[in-house]
Amino acid sequence: MSLDPGSAAIIQLAWARRLGLDDGAFASALETGERITRVDDAARSVEFVRLFGSSALVGPQWALDAAAGVSDEEMAQHVTLLTITRRHGGHGQGSAALFFADDLPLLQPAEELTVSHGNPEAIELEGLCPPDDVNEVGLSDLENRYTIIHDDEGQRVPVACGAYSEWEGILAHMGVLVAPEWRRRGLGSLAASVAAHEALASGLTLQWRTDVSNKGSLATARSLGFSTGGIQTSVLLGQPHRA
Repeated sequence: MSLDPGSAAIIQLAWARRLGLDDGAFASALETGERITRVDDAARSVEFVRLFGSSALVGPQWALDAAAGVSDEEMAQHVTLLTITRRHGGHGQGSAALFFADDLPLLQPAEELTVSHGNPEAIELEGLCPPDDVNEVGLSDLENRYTIIHDDEGQRVPVACGAYSEWEGILAHMGVLVAPEWRRRGLGSLAASVAAHEALASGLTLQWRTDVSNKGSLATARSLGFSTGGIQTSVLLGQPHRA
C-alpha cells in the first residue's frame, strides 16, 4: 500500500524530534539537498538516518568532520560508520531498513485465536526464542503487546507476539516475535496485524524497522503492505584506541 502524501512529513517530524533536530529539519534538507547534522559531543553513539530523500547525521564533532564529503549511499553502509569510528571504539548496531504504513489490510485468522495483553506471556515467549531474535525485536522495550496463545490440551502456550511502542506521540514502533517451532505458519503476520490495527486505532502511523540482512522480517513487512521509507545506520562508541 502507498502512504498518504502527508504521512512522509509526519514521519520526518517524529524522527526530527527523536534525533533532537528542529521540527522542519528534514523538509528543509529536501529543499537544499544538504545533509542535516547535529553535534553531540556527549553522545555514546553515531547515527545516520535517511528518510524520503533527506538525511541526517548526529554524533560528536570528530565524527561529523570525518563524514564530510562521504555520500549518503556510503553512509548507509554499516562498514562506513565502523571505519569512521574505529579509533573511538565504534561497534555494533548495524544498518536497518525503515518501513512505514498509515493503513493496512486486516488479516483474518483461519481459526479463532486467543490474544493476551499481559506481560507474563510475552516474557514467556522470549524464553522460547534465540537470544539474537529477542535482542533484535526488543519486546521488553515495546509497551503494548499482543500475544497469540495456543491451547495445548489445557496448557496456554504463547506462540507469537506483535507489539509497539509510541514514538513522539506520532509513530508506533513495531516488533514481532514468533516461537521457532511455530514459524512459517503466518502467525508473525497475524500478530503484527493485531498490533498494527490497535496502533492505527490510536491514531498512530506504523513503523517497521529491521536489520537489512533479516530476510524473513523484510518479507513480512512487505507482505503486510508496509512501504519502504529509508534506512538507519548506527554504531555505539566505546573507549578510544590509544596510538
